[in-house]
Amino acid sequence: SIMDLLAGNYTFVNERLALHYGIPNVRGQRFRRVTLTDTNRWGLLGKGSVLMVSSYPNRTAPVLRGAWILENISGTPPSPPPPDVEGFKENKDGEKAKTVREIMEQHRANPSCNACHGVMDPLGFALENFDAIGAWRSKDLNAGTPIDASGKLADGTAVSSPVDLRQALVKRPEQFAQTL
Repeated sequence: SIMDLLAGNYTFVNERLALHYGIPNVRGQRFRRVTLTDTNRWGLLGKGSVLMVSSYPNRTAPVLRGAWILENISGTPPSPPPPDVEGFKENKDGEKAKTVREIMEQHRANPSCNACHGVMDPLGFALENFDAIGAWRSKDLNAGTPIDASGKLADGTAVSSPVDLRQALVKRPEQFAQTL
């Protein structure tokens, strides 16, 4: 079933990728199918390739991840940002570091920004425990605080993990099938 792309409990790894995912007892360069015990890794949303393509080289990007899901999973791409939109305010040396969520919350405080970010950001925040290359983390590297992966989807569904997000997305299999 194409729904295995979203919810499959298996993947194909070699030793190097298995180490990245924290999967023990895989040796050698040959890729082989393995059953995943970590439900956060099930389906496309737990794969390093998807998480990397929807991040920046130096940090996660809930906006990019949310937009990727809207475009590639839901088939409802977001509108492009207006030309005068203010850029992401990166942490500066000498100042107290903020999490990506804290910086995004400042941006979303503007009602015209929240119109799109209110839809995209919760999708991306649900994946925030994955760093920019898809490794699992429990703390924000810059701020040193626990990751807050919670959010509320546009339909009101509360999510706080990749598992919650995946469960919400597989409730609409026809939407994913049509998008694919």
